[in-house]
Amino acid sequence: MKALQQQVSLQPYNTLAIAVNARYFVELDKAEALPEYLAFAEQQQLPVLVLGGGSNIVLRQDFPGLVIKISLHGIAAEALDDSIIVTAAAGENWHDLVMWCLERGYNGLENLALIPGSVGAAPIQNIGAYGVEFTQVFAHLHGWDIQQQCWRTLSKAECQFAYRDSIFKHALKNQFIVTSVALRLHTEPRVTTSYAALRQYLQQQSLTAPTARQIAAAVIAIRQSKLPDPVVLPNAGSFFKNPIVSQQQAQQLVDQLPALVHYPQDDGSVKLAAGWLLEHAGWKGKQCGLVAMHQQQALVLINVGDGKTMASGAQVLAFAKQVQADIQQRFGVILEIEPAIIGDQPSMAMVSS
Repeated sequence: MKALQQQVSLQPYNTLAIAVNARYFVELDKAEALPEYLAFAEQQQLPVLVLGGGSNIVLRQDFPGLVIKISLHGIAAEALDDSIIVTAAAGENWHDLVMWCLERGYNGLENLALIPGSVGAAPIQNIGAYGVEFTQVFAHLHGWDIQQQCWRTLSKAECQFAYRDSIFKHALKNQFIVTSVALRLHTEPRVTTSYAALRQYLQQQSLTAPTARQIAAAVIAIRQSKLPDPVVLPNAGSFFKNPIVSQQQAQQLVDQLPALVHYPQDDGSVKLAAGWLLEHAGWKGKQCGLVAMHQQQALVLINVGDGKTMASGAQVLAFAKQVQADIQQRFGVILEIEPAIIGDQPSMAMVSS
């Protein structure tokens, strides 16, 4: 087991570049060592924070316990009769996995290109983009169950996926650490071009029958045109979830705002475009202190410090609170923060982003 480091800055390990320290810190590069680190934390009565790419968290304050940085790597593929099962370690970069699969002709992940974060975050957040949801390619995952003190493999049904949601935010919150994820992909093309922005981009490029690689290239181009690189402008990606409201409420809003972007759901509810609401309310490009809404994408909060002096987690959340209050007052819609907020921790605080 690696020796634990003490008083380690977490600024390099979160894409919002929030400068807080961890009391104890270790990089996990062997899954079998995980139970030992957790046992140490339990013996010392320390909270535990598990970090992947750090792309979907807000660190409110110094972390008083043990931070385990998931640095598990490795990708393997197994050919079945009708599909390819690709198994990736939780510490692999998600976008790198997408490109690894495309280079080998394994299709299904192309619409999910350039999503920040690690492989282990994908099932926890139940990621999705440009017309494809993670659940469409998910096979199973493996990890450590803290409560049962054993390794477990969970199926799609057991993960209880919903929109940007999973069992890891509910029944297994703080109780399960993902160490690997298996995906079911295909060698034959099954491209999805239903998403309006993607379809429009493909039409502009005169791509009437795009390949999986062309879909990925289009998604990358669209994302780069809208979303800032966290290395250049620290951010946590989309900061608010697209709200889901009743059909009645959606219709009332559309009557008032005919241009409102909305998406009817299978269960009769309606998903509203949070970015449209924010832009319509004038939040795009607005700045308060060291926190701002990106000038090109109203969903993205950025840390505009100069590198030495950066916005704190509290300042980021104060800005977000102003946004939420304004949107609720204007439209009667509650915006939910998408990143996990780390602070005032319970005995165990598990996050993999």
